Amino acid sequence: MQSMDRKSSFDAQAVLRVPIGARSIETDALRANASESGTESPSIVEVGPTGVAALDPCVAATIGGRTAFFADPDRARVEALAESLARDELLTDGATAVVEHDSGTTTLPGDEDAPFAIGRGRVVGACGWTRPTSVADYTARGPVLADESGERVERAADAGLRGRGRGDIATDEPVGEYWETAASTDGEAVVVVNANEADPRVTVDSLLLAADPLAVLDPAVAVADRVGAADVVVYCNEDDECVHRTAAEAAARLEGAGDGDVSIDVVAGPDEYAAGEPTMALEALEGADRIEARRTPPGPSEYGLYGRPTVIHTPRTLAQLRALALEDGRVGDDADPGTRLFEVGGDLGPSTVVEVPTDETLATAIKPLGVDEAALACVGGVFGGLTETLDVSANATALAAAGLGTNGAIELFGKDRCPVALAGRRAAFARETNCGRCVPCREGATQLADLLRSTYEREEAIDEARELARVMERSSLCGFGRDAARPTTTALEAFETEFVAHANGRCPAGECDGGNA
Repeated sequence: MQSMDRKSSFDAQAVLRVPIGARSIETDALRANASESGTESPSIVEVGPTGVAALDPCVAATIGGRTAFFADPDRARVEALAESLARDELLTDGATAVVEHDSGTTTLPGDEDAPFAIGRGRVVGACGWTRPTSVADYTARGPVLADESGERVERAADAGLRGRGRGDIATDEPVGEYWETAASTDGEAVVVVNANEADPRVTVDSLLLAADPLAVLDPAVAVADRVGAADVVVYCNEDDECVHRTAAEAAARLEGAGDGDVSIDVVAGPDEYAAGEPTMALEALEGADRIEARRTPPGPSEYGLYGRPTVIHTPRTLAQLRALALEDGRVGDDADPGTRLFEVGGDLGPSTVVEVPTDETLATAIKPLGVDEAALACVGGVFGGLTETLDVSANATALAAAGLGTNGAIELFGKDRCPVALAGRRAAFARETNCGRCVPCREGATQLADLLRSTYEREEAIDEARELARVMERSSLCGFGRDAARPTTTALEAFETEFVAHANGRCPAGECDGGNA
């Protein structure tokens, strides 16, 4: 692949990184003003979000091995930063953090003063640091997988890479068998990058496409080569205009710099939670009037988009594929190698995306963030598992054994949040957003929400809710219904005494008014 950029932004001595689309920042004007005030104009580049809510939109000023971060600065501050860099000076007054690092680093630097960047160098480290659509920046971080012979991609599959996120065809399962099925099935195969995640608690897929899209699209093209596909379809949420625009530009750059054997199309789907489930994503892509889950078998790898063999991966899976393909050593748990991305949010602080090796616990991963100890946590997004402890390893096996979800979110709540009410709200969400095709999910979600309200009045409803949730887990057609039961089953497992207290007219957390779940 020939680079379309002359050099990477990492090569510059003085760099000002500004967020894409910031209304108060005009990069051309900054360059002009800086060149007038100094002997040499600094490199002013546009970058994507960092995934750290307390920092974004972030402006970072760098000279050599020193960077000053500024969270949401005003225009005057940004102009002053550009002018100081032109004088070969680093303005640090009012900085959110100042970090010393190796000159030319290709990932967001962090230290004790900038804990938001610690441990993020493997998959999300370039977010907020690299130019999202720059081929030169991308190739400075490693070879292009689509230009390789395929050995690196096979290395990731042989290592046991598992799918990440609920939108992946191989959620928590090895991806290799799905590739084999698609490659051996008659028909023109296609690869779908499923980035349509409508759960606001889980923004890691949109983060990767907005801030480091080439690290998603390049592996997608490599997978397409592996299964004999000539098309890659990137499926975004219709409300993510910035993500759509950045992904489309990155796709054009990648196609223009490559051999053109694989085309990349970026399309938008409905802003609906159900539309992120793999088979419902296919229905949306085909323009179905009513989006419903498909019965399996056959699965999408045999009969997918317009009947073609289809591999569906999330951006998280593809970014992990790239990391595993380029690494020489082993990272994480042997049975679930690599890292998992979690957005840490909830009531105890602004959200931050963390990267957790699969052989480390969730508690260890969030410790550098300095958040207050939580009385209640929900792991796995809107249909995550409720728990009192995060002393659980981040691999799929350990999370499943603990009843927790793997969909990339850790919500932390204080003592004033009620697990009974939380489970009730999640059941109500399932009732309102399910596709309606299968009875266990459609009727089960409605009855479960009603039963959880009934636990405020009678203790017998507790066991009835537990049994109904088990039926939903065993019998639902797709992952939506199976996952929808998880908040209830885990809440009953970890917080049954709170349910009994509610049946006796008392909410230990003080959140409930005596009747509303």
